[in-house]
Amino acid sequence: MGYTVPVGVSNKHLHLSKQDLEALFGAGYELTFKKALVQPGQFAAEEQVEVVGPKGSAKLRVLGPIRPETQVELSMTDARTLGFKAPVRESGKLDGTPGCKLVGPKGEVEIAQGVMVALRHIHLSDEQAKEAGVEDKQFVSVKINGERGLVFDNVLIRAGEKHFRELHLDTDEANAAGIGNDAEVEIIK
Repeated sequence: MGYTVPVGVSNKHLHLSKQDLEALFGAGYELTFKKALVQPGQFAAEEQVEVVGPKGSAKLRVLGPIRPETQVELSMTDARTLGFKAPVRESGKLDGTPGCKLVGPKGEVEIAQGVMVALRHIHLSDEQAKEAGVEDKQFVSVKINGERGLVFDNVLIRAGEKHFRELHLDTDEANAAGIGNDAEVEIIK
């Protein structure tokens, strides 16, 4: 077997800019730590925000720390349920994505863009990428064994000092493969 990585199933969530955090929760507000995520410095916050789409709304957990721009990450199923035509995008690549209304306890914000389905990706430290024989921004496939085994193509490598060994799939992708956070997958170059 080749180089393997553990799976991290990513549920719908959002990242907030400082400006939008303060508009939704109040001036000077800071996120409340709930639990650490695998990626260094990343965490789930206690805060949730209502995301309003053309066909409905849903409460989404905020992930920290704050980002330069607000971004809403949904599965295809979530996007369709809320009425968004959300494209698949790499995190931070917001051009061509729809906007939405966000509702917090202290205010509302209309974002012009930022609603997306996150491109599946593998986080690796520089050392882990070298061990796997891959480079940052390279696309690979991953093989998932088991009763609903399959191969996912177009998996982006995100390597660097702020990354740690983990494949991020959304809930639709994980359900299609019949796997959860306890799974390991093999990188196919």
